[in-house]
Amino acid sequence: MIVGGRVVAPDRVLDDGWLAIAGGKIVQVGSGTPPDIGSADYVDVAGCLVVPGFIDTHCHGGGGGSFSSGNPEELFRAVRAHRRHGTTTMLGSLVSDPIPVLRDQIAALRELVQEGELAGIHLEGPFISKARCGAHDPATLIEPDTATVNALLGAGRGDIRMVTLAPELHGGVKAVRQLAESGVIAAIGHTDGVEDQIIPAIDAGASVATHLFNAMRPLHHREPGPIGALLDDERVTVELICDLVHVHPTVLRLAAHHAGKGRTVLITDAMSATDAADGSYILGRLEVDVRDGVATLAGNGSLAGSTLTMDAAFRNLVRGAGIDLLDAVRATSGRPAELLGIADRTGSLRAGLAADLVVLDRDLRPAKVLRQGEWVKDEAAATLSATAPLSGAVEGGVSVSDG
Repeated sequence: MIVGGRVVAPDRVLDDGWLAIAGGKIVQVGSGTPPDIGSADYVDVAGCLVVPGFIDTHCHGGGGGSFSSGNPEELFRAVRAHRRHGTTTMLGSLVSDPIPVLRDQIAALRELVQEGELAGIHLEGPFISKARCGAHDPATLIEPDTATVNALLGAGRGDIRMVTLAPELHGGVKAVRQLAESGVIAAIGHTDGVEDQIIPAIDAGASVATHLFNAMRPLHHREPGPIGALLDDERVTVELICDLVHVHPTVLRLAAHHAGKGRTVLITDAMSATDAADGSYILGRLEVDVRDGVATLAGNGSLAGSTLTMDAAFRNLVRGAGIDLLDAVRATSGRPAELLGIADRTGSLRAGLAADLVVLDRDLRPAKVLRQGEWVKDEAAATLSATAPLSGAVEGGVSVSDG
């Protein structure tokens, strides 16, 4: 029994709420006086906020480990780093690489998917625009064709859940349709396309905007480009990197309000330096410098992913962008679960779902993390900080590693 805190249920915040948990699942949620279950262990979280475990659909690594490394120890280190910050479900994202290399990386990540450590694999590239490649090595980028897409999906054996591509490339719209018909989420990103090239891809089945605003043609009042097309189409879920660097708080608020709670998803786009020290790192094939938590390419200073964690993204959305708690929970748990097709198993605090939750102190920092009914070891905080002041500085100005 978890008692005494404010529990964020799907449709309201329960003051003096409680949850009964057994067999790794939530069996009952309520408020007021909890039932007397003599055999239960009671955990008092007075003064804290209880939210569903965070779900990150776009993450490249953390804790010094990269999902592109293929090294099992690194892969587990990355998962553990984000789990300490409340991410109980995540996709492992790969950046662009030659197809044989990607197939090996996919095989390594499949081990974690099969063991239940990851919910699937996200391929960010290699079918993206050289003009908007960001921190991807342009030498690895190719145009999509049916055989290559099939080769990658075959390597995934059903574990590839999302692929990001630029639809203006030759074969782009056809590849979107191929992915959608294969049950894979087709995401539009790293694109220099104009609106007339984006809309056919949405019609073909593209349903996600990869980190909206970043690494894509900017919004212009006479040519809305990908941003206008993706943000305004009710069929598209928009990813937002909420470190207050990649996207300004005002723009975050505008996008979240327009897309609404049914289409807004927060992601980290985190790389291996997340929850680790500043220094030099590798993202894919490119060298990255991390200073004061900001990750930039060593060659040109462009942003290279982030060192963001989902708990910091949640805080930034609530305090930096002024989004209310219910909508913030939807963006960090509920909507991502729906997008991945797992909302019947996790993503909200209701009976019958997995006991995936985060206990946040009054500063909205993780005090305890529960995943499938088991407390995560090495929690972000050793004890509950229920006496911490509710007010606090917004985590912005840098990509936040919460360290």
